[in-house]
Amino acid sequence: MRIVPIPCLRDNYAYLVICEATRRTAVVDPSESGPVLAALQREGVGLDAIWNTHHHLDHTGGNKELLDAYPELEVIGHVLDQGRIPGQTTFAGDGDEISLGDEVRARIIHNPGHTRGAISYYMPDLAAGRPEGQSEAGTIPSAAAVRPAIRSAIFTGDTLFAGGCGRLFEGTPGQMHASLSRLAELPEHTEVFCGHEYAAVNLRFAAEVEPGSKAVAERRKKVDQVRQNGQPTVPSTIAEERATNPFLRSQVPAVAASAQANESPANNSPVEIFAALRRWRDRF
Repeated sequence: MRIVPIPCLRDNYAYLVICEATRRTAVVDPSESGPVLAALQREGVGLDAIWNTHHHLDHTGGNKELLDAYPELEVIGHVLDQGRIPGQTTFAGDGDEISLGDEVRARIIHNPGHTRGAISYYMPDLAAGRPEGQSEAGTIPSAAAVRPAIRSAIFTGDTLFAGGCGRLFEGTPGQMHASLSRLAELPEHTEVFCGHEYAAVNLRFAAEVEPGSKAVAERRKKVDQVRQNGQPTVPSTIAEERATNPFLRSQVPAVAASAQANESPANNSPVEIFAALRRWRDRF
C-alpha cells in the first residue's frame, strides 16, 4: 500500500490510498478534482472510491467532477452526513470496516465534535511495504521519508491536526474531547494524515500553552525546517501528538494552569480545560 499526499486549495490535503497488489485506489477528502486527477495520472492508476471524513466543501468539493470522470465510484461518509456529501453511496457507522483491493482494510472511527458526522479512517495492520528511508508519499516529498516502514495509519480530516484540532462547528467540547481522547489511545506508531497544513501555527500556540516544553520546541524546529524546504508536515504520529498537542494534554498540570490563566475555565476537569484551550486557540 502507498499513501500519496496531494496539496489542494490553499492549505488542504487530499490523499491517494493505493493498493499495490491490485492498483485499486481511493482518494481521501478531495476538496478539488484537478490536483487529484493529475496525481492519478502521475501514479498510473484509476479511481475506485472516495473516502470523505466529513461534509464540509473543502473536503468534498471535488466529489462531483471525480464522479463525472469515474461514474462507478463508491463514495463513503458517515450515516449522519446523508444528503450532505455529494454522491454518497455508503453510509458508514462507527466500527464499520471498508476494504480496497487485497491489501487495504480500514475501520471507521466516529469522531463527533468538528461536525456531527466526522469520521476517521484507521488502518491498523498495514503490510511492511516501505524500506527504511524510502518515502511513503510517492511523488511528493514527505516528513515521513526517514521513518521505518509504516505499520498503521489514520486519516483524521479536521478532527486531529498536527499539533492541534478542528473548531467546534456542530459538536460540544465534551464530544470533541472524547473523540480526541479515543484517537490518543491508538498505538503510538500510528501515522496521522490530517486535512490541513496547520502545523506551524498550531505549534506556535502549543508553545504559548507549554512554554517550557522541550518536546514542543524541538517539534517546532523540525516543522519550520520542513516547511522551509517546501515539504508537507504530514504525517505526524500519535506519539508526537501525545507529547506536543495541547488538545491531547488537558490533564497535564502545566497545560491546565495555562488554560486557567488565560481563559478562566469553570473548573479543572479535562473537558473544561479542553474547552478553554479551544476558545483560546480560536482567538490566537
